Order: sequence, then C-alpha cells, then structure tokens
Amino acid sequence: MDHFTYNNGELFAENVPVSKIAAELGTPTYIYSKNTLITHYQRIAEAFAPLHPLIAYSIKSCSNINIVRTLVDQGCGMDITSGGELYRALKAGCNANKIVFAGVGKTDHEINDALVAQSTGIRCFNCESEEEFWNLDRLAGIKGLRPQAALRVNPDVQNKGGTHQKTFTGKKETKFGVDIDRAAAFYREAQKAKHARLTAVDLHIGSPIKITAPYIDAITKALALTDELANDGIAIETLDIGGGYAAFYEGNEAPPASAYAQAIVPLLKDRVAKGLKIVLEPGRSISCNAGILLAQVQYTKIGGTKKFIIVDAAMNDLIRPTLYESYHFIWPTKGIVPPSRQSSLRIAGDEKVDVVGPICESGDYLAKDRYLPPLKRGDLIAVYSAGAYGMSMASNYNARPRAAEVLVDGDRYQVIRRRETYEDLVRGE
Repeated sequence: MDHFTYNNGELFAENVPVSKIAAELGTPTYIYSKNTLITHYQRIAEAFAPLHPLIAYSIKSCSNINIVRTLVDQGCGMDITSGGELYRALKAGCNANKIVFAGVGKTDHEINDALVAQSTGIRCFNCESEEEFWNLDRLAGIKGLRPQAALRVNPDVQNKGGTHQKTFTGKKETKFGVDIDRAAAFYREAQKAKHARLTAVDLHIGSPIKITAPYIDAITKALALTDELANDGIAIETLDIGGGYAAFYEGNEAPPASAYAQAIVPLLKDRVAKGLKIVLEPGRSISCNAGILLAQVQYTKIGGTKKFIIVDAAMNDLIRPTLYESYHFIWPTKGIVPPSRQSSLRIAGDEKVDVVGPICESGDYLAKDRYLPPLKRGDLIAVYSAGAYGMSMASNYNARPRAAEVLVDGDRYQVIRRRETYEDLVRGE
C-alpha cells in the first residue's frame, strides 16, 4: 500500500522518521515516498502490459514538478488539463508525444501552446465539445498542423461504486464531454475538418471507481461506437479509457491494478492486436497513498459535549474532507501503532474528537467524531492518503502560507517545495 510504517512506535517515511522532518522544516508539511510512487506506477504498467498502453499520469492529482519528473523517469506520460500543467509536464522532461490534453475550457492560448510544444505537438487533444473541436481545427490551420483529436464520450454508465457525485462524470448530464447518443453523428461531421483529425475516442467516468463493472460497461459501449464508425469508413486509431482507479483510504477498499486489468484487458486485447492504441490516465491510484500531511497539535478544548483537537493544518492545506466529505486516516506519529486504518478503529483509552484547523470557517476540519488516542499540545499527527488532491488543491485562504513538500527516497529526503513566506503572499499584488 505504501512505505509509511511504524518502527519501535515511531512513524517513518521509508527510512526517515517523520519527526526529524518536522524538527527541521516545521509543520504542516506534505511528505511523499518516492518508492511508493514508483511501485504504484509499475504495478499498473505490469497489469496492463498486454495492451502496450501509453500510461498518462493525471498531473492534477499531485503536480509538484519533482513528482512528475520521478514518473517521467519511469517512462510515464502525462494527462494534463491546463496550460500550466503542460508547462509543468514539459519542464519535468516529458516528451510532448506522451502528453494528452483534457479539459472542458481550453483557451486559444493554451491550445496554441500545446500545438507547438517541442515543435511537434502533443499526443492528443481530448475535446470535450463539438465547438472545441472546430476551434482546434481552426487554430491548427493557422499553424499548418495536423493534430490528433479525441472526442470525450459520456457512455451514460451508472454510479454503482459509491463514487461521490461531485467526482462521477459518466452520466449524460455533465459538463464534461459529449453524450454517446450524439457522438457518432459528430464523428461523421468531423470528417469535413481540414486540419484536426478526429481519430480517437476518450472515456473518463469519474474517480475513484471501486468496482470494475462501470469500466466494462463504458468500454463495451465505446467499442460499439468504433464498430459503427468503421462501418462508415471512419477509422478510430486510439481509445483512451481514462483512469479513476481507486486508492486506499481505509486499507481494504481499492482493487489492485491487476483486478482492473483482468476485467479490461480481455475487452481490448484483440483490438490492440489489430492496431488499436490504448491510453490510460491513472492519477489517484499512483499518488494518493504516496503522501501524508504532517501536522502538529496546537491546542485541545471542550465545547459542550465535544472535544476538539486543534492542529496547524487546515482546509486550505487539505480541502477534501469538507469538499467531498472524504475520510482520511489520522494517527499520532509516536506511541501506539495503529492496528489498521479503518474508520471503525477503536483502541483502549481512545477519545471521540473532531480534528480541526485554525481557519475561520465551521467547515475547517480534517475529521469529525473520530476515535483517537489521547493527544496533547505539541504532538505530531499524520493525515494519510493525502498525496492525491492534497497540495494540488491547496490555497492561501486566511492568508496562510502553503505547506512545504518533501520527497523521501530511502534514508534521504529533499525539500521539493519550500514553505511559503508572508512575502510570497503579496509578491504578485
């Protein structure tokens, strides 16, 4: 699952005690395990190897350039959603032909940057509306280029896996993509394009998807669409099946990469043998368990019948609990070794508490009604499974400098983003 383990009652990130990092850099601090990142990428690559896919890491899940570079060094491509993410991917050394560009509102400036990236253009533009495709065609014509494009198709699959409604995107009624009932007609219309080539289909049904059935349903519908188009003489060269694979928050809810592959590979293996290219876009399943958020207890107090643990990490550092009602396992970094990361975990002498931050919002919490060992001022806690959509969604709300980021590799660690200063807060004003 990850390389965050207890040794003699003390939490280590790989071979480094997290207390050492806190003593040097303070808190809150994001700590990432390099070997967890690599292991998770390699498991996906091995599981889907029969399809020879381009694995394009969803950079939005954790976008620090050092994290991106670690994956690029493993041969990974990048799934981007903005011009800024394109810049990060290229800066990290990712070859443009391993980059796929998603996002519903690409500006002309962003499209132009992607068209000329490294003078070759990116692998594919995943267009999310008919109008976007025609705009891509227009801009490509100005530059005399012939980019490959995919249409993001919403296959209208059911949300049977417990995915939060804010992150489930497989239904027709969503801002993303084009519903499947309109897709075939548009592929036929797009054959009139003079520059952009609509030769790919893109799927992305949400995240995290904890069961394989929605993938089977979506891919089956996409293949039926490609067969219908083939009958009209329209060849689909690439199928991007998206990502959304689950990660471990409690430690038992995410299928391994091999389970997803066992369901998906048989659907596509024969098509790949005939020349179909496959793209995968995992993000959370690579980065989530590779990171923790380290925080320190500032105060404890009683309010009515409730006990509060006030820490120096806040919703500006990790917004997922208040935004998605998400669960993150939390535990002290010294003392009792947690026997599991289950939300139902109880131990002798524990206390029912809310873990909250210092921001002036009632929604500023990391956990509610959580049973934890007794905590006191100065104790360190670790918020687990924070590598995905943690730092990448952080803000400066309440004029709070953003946290430091650290990458651990064995018994060594390096600061990959320094803690912001007050001067940083006003630098652009």
